[in-house]
Amino acid sequence: MLADKNEIIEAPPLADGTVYSKRRKHQPFSVPPIERYTALVGEERTQRLLSVAERLKGLKLLEVNATATGGGVAEMLYSFIPFLNDLGIAAEWKVIRGTPQYFEVTKTMHNQLQGMRGQFTPEMKRIYFETLESNIKDDNFDYEPDVVMIHDPQPLGLVNYLKEKRQSWLWRCHIDIGETVIEDNHNLWNLVADCLSRYDAAFFSAAQYVKEKWPVPKFIIPPFIDPLSEKNRQLTEEEINKVLARYNIDPSVPLIVQIGRFDPWKGIGRTIATFRRVRRMKKCQLIIAGGMASDDPEGEQMLAKFLEDTKNDEDIHILNLPLEPRLVNYHEVNALQRAASVIMQPSTREGFGLVVTEALWKGKPVIAADVGAISLQIKDGSNGYFYQNTYQAEMKVLRLLTDHDLAQKIGQRGHAHVIEHFLMQDRVADYLKSIELTLDSNNHRKLSPDIVVSFRSWYKLGKKRNSKV
Repeated sequence: MLADKNEIIEAPPLADGTVYSKRRKHQPFSVPPIERYTALVGEERTQRLLSVAERLKGLKLLEVNATATGGGVAEMLYSFIPFLNDLGIAAEWKVIRGTPQYFEVTKTMHNQLQGMRGQFTPEMKRIYFETLESNIKDDNFDYEPDVVMIHDPQPLGLVNYLKEKRQSWLWRCHIDIGETVIEDNHNLWNLVADCLSRYDAAFFSAAQYVKEKWPVPKFIIPPFIDPLSEKNRQLTEEEINKVLARYNIDPSVPLIVQIGRFDPWKGIGRTIATFRRVRRMKKCQLIIAGGMASDDPEGEQMLAKFLEDTKNDEDIHILNLPLEPRLVNYHEVNALQRAASVIMQPSTREGFGLVVTEALWKGKPVIAADVGAISLQIKDGSNGYFYQNTYQAEMKVLRLLTDHDLAQKIGQRGHAHVIEHFLMQDRVADYLKSIELTLDSNNHRKLSPDIVVSFRSWYKLGKKRNSKV
């Protein structure tokens, strides 16, 4: 059982943005021993990981992103970094520092790359690069790694200032980049393409995100969950009910739940509309739960909108979950997902959708939009359903709320799908093999910029689809 809130405060990032560094004796979090993960995936899959880790033992790796609180990237890094260190990789994690104005600009970058109309102006470009330069002037990067992994657009431009000849720089794109960005937003496209020309490889969550015009080798590796983290471990009924009581939620009334950022792309309005149709036929409750990531200035505006829209509806619970202490947040999300009868994620755009992975892992039936890489996770009608419209969603939710055998079978298939495809051990093995290939390419045989490398046939799980839903 999770300890009291006051007993699980983790040390915050250092003044220079360092979140984790064994070298600097700043290791505020850890993961269970490898043997506990082996029990979930078996010896053969564990040995695949250990073999490549042994070959890269002693490698110095730096992971850089925009925030240590909120979002799927940070969640993965909290497990990924100590896990790598346990495998003998000297991995460190750092977040960049920025003003609210900078994060307004990077949120605009994010939205425009996903297809939102608008232009990336010269003033935005100035703010973007001046902020990155200030991070360097403040001497926030004192590590000399062999490999640097940059996550998403926020720190992308650091390569212009920091890359050394002997280093390999890799970019990990977690977002759903729109097909029309090239034509609609030349300034932004050129900025990204210019920075990427200095990278040694780019990583994508699914095949449909690969942009052939970017002149770097490309790897396809989906994200993962840590099955033993506080967000994903098994909870007792007492633990679940304690969280529900904290938020005045009746555990005897069926729950429809959506978890995630308060973001215009997440389809929260669709979930609310679906719930209101379902409730006409069957008594139920809705939980919309999220938090305020430090790199997402839109969150407060969206939260205020949903609170206003639902203020007179006592069956709808809009929960702004505190992100700190982190383990308390993870525990509460875990409990809310496990309490759910149905979980919804009808996003309009989505990078991968780790909240879907988490829900499937917990054996919950999920209704999610067929966007982004969600098609890698859901087989429509088998381990979940695709959202089409509020009427179709209503029919599916009602069936799941009344046919408990069906809900259980779908949940079991979802759980098995995650075990096979989206647990940390397997995807970390892919990641390390990609680094190995990139290092070999830099030292010996050059990888073609046209090459696309995948360690599994991900296209068989999900094929390219029209982004309109």
